[in-house]
Amino acid sequence: MATITEENYLKAIFHLSQKTDQVSISDLSKSLEVSKPTVNSMVKNLKAHGYISYEKYKPIALTKVGLKVAALILRKHRLTEMYLVEKMGFGWEEVHEIAEQVEHIESPAFFDRMDELMGYPTVDPHGSPIPDKKGEFLSQNKKKLNDCGIGSEVIITALRMSSKGLLEFLDSRGIALGSRLKILSKSTFDNSVMISYEGKKESLSDKVSERLLVEEVS
Repeated sequence: MATITEENYLKAIFHLSQKTDQVSISDLSKSLEVSKPTVNSMVKNLKAHGYISYEKYKPIALTKVGLKVAALILRKHRLTEMYLVEKMGFGWEEVHEIAEQVEHIESPAFFDRMDELMGYPTVDPHGSPIPDKKGEFLSQNKKKLNDCGIGSEVIITALRMSSKGLLEFLDSRGIALGSRLKILSKSTFDNSVMISYEGKKESLSDKVSERLLVEEVS
């Protein structure tokens, strides 16, 4: 059974590996806000437990065992976020910190019951896939908003790297999962995107539009 600290490291490695296949000691140090010597010591520990593969000066990678542990942590985290929104009325911008604490509860029955009460959701409030009890993910094939062409009509189905700041920005604009947008124009200068939705127009920066995952409406 992984400790809470080990779980946090495995989850961080998983998230970093979604962005790059060259996860380093330095990357983990910045992500977890701890010193490199501390990370180096934990990486050795994780390797000894069979959770990661790592050689000095080479990238850190999750083993099959480590990947399953990380996925099951994410399952608990994302189920908790969904429960907080669906059953307790929290906003999607409020749930991350609470789920960070709840995800370390060890009881599988607790989370299985939570899953059952919600009707077995496949995504969390931010559209991220919820792994099943085996730690397997439902495959997703989504496009970033700023990769879609002018005139495209799309529906927001998920967010990339959601943060409280991004969620609060979207809330202030009345944009959420399920919002239907039309791309009116794109700036060649800063790659911002002009959209229309619900009778309104809004300019979204590249920083925002690259984090909105969408499906085009046929």
